[in-house]
Amino acid sequence: MVIAFYLLALGLVAVLQVTKAHAQELQTTPGHPDAARLNTSGPQPILAMPTKAPGASRDNKVESGGPDWSGVYFGGHTGFGAGSLGPGTNPVLNQSVGLPPTVTGMIGGFQGGYNFQASDRWVLGAEADVTFVSPPDETRRIPAPFNTSLDVVGTVRGRIGYAFGPFLPYATGGLAWTRTNVDINGDDGSVLSKLGRWHAGWTAGAGVEMALGGPWTARVQYDYLDLASSTYRLDGAGLRDVSVRPRTQRFTLGLNYRLGDVASTLPRPPATVEMSPDWNIHGQTTFIAQGYPAIRSPYASSASLPGGGQVRETWTADAFLGVRLWDGGAFYFNPELAQGFGLNGTLGLAGFPNGEAQKGGAEFPKFRPQRYYLQQTFGLGGEQEDVADGPLQLAGRRDIDRVTVTVGRFAVGDFFDANAYAKDPRADFMNWAIWSSGAYDFPADLPGMTRGAVIELNRKDWAVRAGAFQVPREPNSDVLVFNGGGGGAVEFEERHSLFGQPGKVRIGAFINRGYTGAYRDAINLAQASPQTDINDAMTALRRNQNKYGFYGNIEQALTADLGLFARASWNDGRTEILSFTDIDRSISGGFSLKGSAWGRPADTIGVGAAVNGLSSAHRNFLAAGGTGLLIGDGRLRYGHESIVEAYYALRVNGWSTVTFDYQFVANPAYNADRGPASILSLRAHAEF
Repeated sequence: MVIAFYLLALGLVAVLQVTKAHAQELQTTPGHPDAARLNTSGPQPILAMPTKAPGASRDNKVESGGPDWSGVYFGGHTGFGAGSLGPGTNPVLNQSVGLPPTVTGMIGGFQGGYNFQASDRWVLGAEADVTFVSPPDETRRIPAPFNTSLDVVGTVRGRIGYAFGPFLPYATGGLAWTRTNVDINGDDGSVLSKLGRWHAGWTAGAGVEMALGGPWTARVQYDYLDLASSTYRLDGAGLRDVSVRPRTQRFTLGLNYRLGDVASTLPRPPATVEMSPDWNIHGQTTFIAQGYPAIRSPYASSASLPGGGQVRETWTADAFLGVRLWDGGAFYFNPELAQGFGLNGTLGLAGFPNGEAQKGGAEFPKFRPQRYYLQQTFGLGGEQEDVADGPLQLAGRRDIDRVTVTVGRFAVGDFFDANAYAKDPRADFMNWAIWSSGAYDFPADLPGMTRGAVIELNRKDWAVRAGAFQVPREPNSDVLVFNGGGGGAVEFEERHSLFGQPGKVRIGAFINRGYTGAYRDAINLAQASPQTDINDAMTALRRNQNKYGFYGNIEQALTADLGLFARASWNDGRTEILSFTDIDRSISGGFSLKGSAWGRPADTIGVGAAVNGLSSAHRNFLAAGGTGLLIGDGRLRYGHESIVEAYYALRVNGWSTVTFDYQFVANPAYNADRGPASILSLRAHAEF
């Protein structure tokens, strides 16, 4: 199923890219062709906003009485849903970002259709959509012998509307379908078995669509969905049968791109960044298939890399929307669909081999509003620089000397620990210990995001930035809190030129105050009470404690095509890892080479290596049967976890890349009794 979703997203990207290329003949966009390279897993430098740029002119057809709505369109939507699955179904409530959790929570998905506009302004159309729900809100889960949940909802509908200038109010209705699940739970809340059913029914709703100029339209829509009832037989689990009848409502905001609507009568604006628009939209989709053959595994736990080998896949699709609010101020929004699993459910390796793998994973895509933040830039005068249009970045000009403040939800790596050659698992290295400073336990929920604020002072040759962030409520929690202090980081960045080639040095320090246990305390308690499991001892000893550390990060171009990078990081290793991965000391480095020498200048070869280590207390905890965020074999013969990664990124065209990746891991999870593991990966990435 995920292959179908990937091909759908890839096709949408292709169509948008072709039509966008035609549109760009009519409007000049500043910046290098690589300026829009995506970096959405968190790792990119702070993106300050232009000081001011007037909006682009609107399509002449809109201003002279309204556009012709006829034609094929594709787009995406996000919003909020609610409803019921029927009495006695024990529904799972999903995350809603500040709103009450519901059976759908926040929702997002794709739509596509066709409109025909008659000469009297009536518009007839047909549309299909698919919508995904958000992850469960575990804080609201009530213990029950079974739970019922929704996975995905789809509709095929007719539309009828009447055009008023740039506005199209419409009514819509048709067929609907959905998939529900019933999970049979054990006494400890774990899922023992899972049943699934498809339901069909009907939907009706209404909305208003507005032309934004050129091929883009925006809309607001309400739908009611009534699906047929289906009975789950649960007598095999000793439970009564349950009848599930989904009835839901949804309120969505959407953007559509009309094919072939390229405003050919628009005058060509001057070739200057001052004509950049006051909003933009970009997108990406990434599919990664990853696997390894059988490895040596004399003993194992559920957190161990399986000895028999395994193949897993992940898929993400993102939109990146930016809107200029006022002089120097902007709002950014990044909704994401994510599906799939890392190897062993993202367990078994400290230097995990897939940077797209979220902790846990999902069989069906889950929707999250990953980033939403306000950003304000205060120019300090003097020399200015151009800002290219790109994801989470509006085109324009800004002062080089500036102060930038960002407040909202984001990834810490959006602003800290950046590196030109190893920072984006959608484009370069995939291993967690190579694209980041492995011992930096940056605050994050399960997909790697947090909420907080960052302030940066930028000068021509250096910058300093500081941030304050929420931390997980406890290790590996999806709930973010300040926990009596939260997390903080400070980073200094120096920029230089070496033999005419640019380079940067970054030095950072961090501290987190989280609800964690200390390794030595858990070991002592388990030794004093042999009947106590060491993991239970760790849980019982948790309290608000500090963890601090440091990292250094170097990037240096040697030629226009060849660059080197290196990182070193360390944390105190005294208490549990809170957010990232089980690493207390790490060094990594490597090189990145463009393919100009063999006539493929857009291709890239990367070779990197990392060595990860643990504090003595952390080692002893694992050796005594302890389990960390990602690792824990039940016992341990310690050895440094050593990783080598090599990849070749083949640029297929201007908007897509296929990457072949190999990783060798010695002493997986620091255990000299296990492995080594050879991991092969295939990555397909597209962007617009």
